[in-house]
Amino acid sequence: MEDTSSQKSGQSRDVLSSIALEESPADFIRVKLEEYEPADFSTKDLILKKAREVCTCSHQAIITFFCQLFPVLDWLPRYNVKTQLLGDVISGLLVGIVAIPQSISYSLLASQDPIYGIYTNFFCNIIYVAMATSRHNCVGSFGVLCLMIGQSVNRHLQLAGYSDDNTGSSLVGNSTSFSNGTGACDRSCYAITVALSLSFLVGLYQILLGVLQLGFVAVYLSEPLLSGFVTGSSLTIITSQMKYLLGLKIPRHEGVGSFILTWVDLFRYIKNTNICDLVTSLVALAVIVPVKEINDRYKEKMKAPFPIELLVVIVATVISYYCSFEKRYKSAVCGDIPTGFRKPTLPDVNLFSSLAVDALPIAVIGFAMTVSLAEIFGKKHGYAVRANQEMIAIGMCNLIPSFFYCFASSAALTKTLLKESTGTQTQVSGLVTSLVLLLVLLWIAPLFYSLQTSILGVVTIVNLRGGLRKFCDTPRMWQLSKLDTVVWWTTMLSSTLITTEIGLLVGVCFALLCIIFRTQRPRATLLGKVSNTEIYEDQSTYKQLSSIANVKIFRFESSLYYANKDYFKTVLYQKTGVNPILLAAKHQRVEAKANADTSNSKSFFGTGFDCLKPAKKRAEKPPADACPPSIDMHTLILDCGAMQFIDTVGLSALKETRHDYKEIGVQVLLANCNPSIRHRLQEGGWAGKTDSGGQLAFHSVHDAVQFAERWYHVQQENKEKKHAHLDPEDLNFQVSL
Repeated sequence: MEDTSSQKSGQSRDVLSSIALEESPADFIRVKLEEYEPADFSTKDLILKKAREVCTCSHQAIITFFCQLFPVLDWLPRYNVKTQLLGDVISGLLVGIVAIPQSISYSLLASQDPIYGIYTNFFCNIIYVAMATSRHNCVGSFGVLCLMIGQSVNRHLQLAGYSDDNTGSSLVGNSTSFSNGTGACDRSCYAITVALSLSFLVGLYQILLGVLQLGFVAVYLSEPLLSGFVTGSSLTIITSQMKYLLGLKIPRHEGVGSFILTWVDLFRYIKNTNICDLVTSLVALAVIVPVKEINDRYKEKMKAPFPIELLVVIVATVISYYCSFEKRYKSAVCGDIPTGFRKPTLPDVNLFSSLAVDALPIAVIGFAMTVSLAEIFGKKHGYAVRANQEMIAIGMCNLIPSFFYCFASSAALTKTLLKESTGTQTQVSGLVTSLVLLLVLLWIAPLFYSLQTSILGVVTIVNLRGGLRKFCDTPRMWQLSKLDTVVWWTTMLSSTLITTEIGLLVGVCFALLCIIFRTQRPRATLLGKVSNTEIYEDQSTYKQLSSIANVKIFRFESSLYYANKDYFKTVLYQKTGVNPILLAAKHQRVEAKANADTSNSKSFFGTGFDCLKPAKKRAEKPPADACPPSIDMHTLILDCGAMQFIDTVGLSALKETRHDYKEIGVQVLLANCNPSIRHRLQEGGWAGKTDSGGQLAFHSVHDAVQFAERWYHVQQENKEKKHAHLDPEDLNFQVSL
């Protein structure tokens, strides 16, 4: 019986919104909500609880752990061959066909031999199939990452003393000269050593972010920021590929201003243009671009896009081989592309210290693109995506392949869109893509010996059309949000004119500053009442709103903290038209002047004319500058509905505001405070010792208005009662007259 009664009493205390109606002395009915008692929070108990969950070892826990780490164990047993296999095979074949020329061309962008691009796309697809939660992402070489990898590789090649003589002439050095520390390492060997060491660090960063549950870091890369970064990187990529289209040998430029310096050199050496490469590039552009546009325009009607890139690569290779472009016109070609796989190798630990900083932005961009694409297609097709698992998956796609001569990769936008549009159902299509690349690795790769590098440059540039189209979206973006447009242009220009890494950092910092600026100088308005309702809206936005007599309702559309507390006071005084500090100073000056006049009159007339003082007070009118300034309000209501939090400085600002207005006879009320703000008010002693903060903080603006009107009515009644009883000295004075 005692247990039952205790349970009932406990339930009665835990009612969600137990409403008590209180009647104030002014007969104002006020709603007070009973809150839950705060639960006891112990950091030690929480840590111990989490530790027990992690360290619990059982058969089911082990199965759950491996199913979460390798999602393929969860969905592969339920794979439906009849309904899903056909779509996966077709999609995988088409993506593999597109991946062949892209793998070779993006290797050029990363300053690597073509074979390493094929390695990268082969290995990362296999690993991603086993560890991904996304069904539609296609991972592999991505243009922006390849650009950043190439910049880091070129910088280390220059530091190591390797010349740039073969730039633009042959992509490969002697690929068979790679040695594991026993012999000399040529330029190609050192380039892939730097790239695979960089890939190892990138994968390590991404796995750590996933294990530590730091997937929220991606939210700081907003869509305008990423879009501007991709567009700026696209311009840099196009600039770096122009020398291949023109067949020029120009010095490489790294660091700040490389974009402008490269274009200066292009015009400086343009007289040395290789006509064969130029004509080949123009013909390839004239063929690929229109077909790609047709593919985009009629993609809903076409079962599969036409593989124009692969066709152009094959035709160009055949023509270059039979016409001997390399010997007759000195055209740059791919050269020897070995077949098969190479023995695994270890990253160069000595390079980690110099590559640690370069790996960080590559890791961030890589997982940001992977997670964002996974979430987009997950929402579109109605399945859940785990961001932290996606980070671990892409981290493994960079860490493990680094032992097999691969550079960093991520989800690729163009191949992911192609994969989704051609009917893929699961990541089995990734295995089919890897099989296509395996054929290239084992037998087909040497056939691309005569492929011109200008064709690879064209393939790279054509795939950047999406990034360049973002320029057309900026007018619409300006109409929607001017601040987001400024973030886009700032990130794009800094990524282009400075460097990609610094551009990304500038974009992130500028976007964060914009957020701070928005909260530091937010919108602030006075509210009016919608007729015959309890709704209060912005008077500067909506028409036909009625003001409450002698009551000002002020809304501050941001949290109140140390950075905007001065602006809060400034805009409050401006909107209400009442500066309590200045009015209090005027009151003091008026009182001081009145006291001075009184003392002067006493000293001049003496005590013999004391009987005439009451009559003199009634006869003389005070001068205009001696009258205290009038105020057209008796109550100020602060609508806190848009405030998420207030810090200690913001609380002090509220208390100062209440004190200043109280000095001039204006009471300050709060409305629409969320529970955290109400607790902060109670703990900070907002209403002084007489109340814990609830008396002057109301649950709605309408409640505060009703309280203010009733309070003013009671104050007026009290004044009238006082005036009805004349002072006895005044009565004696009138009788004597």
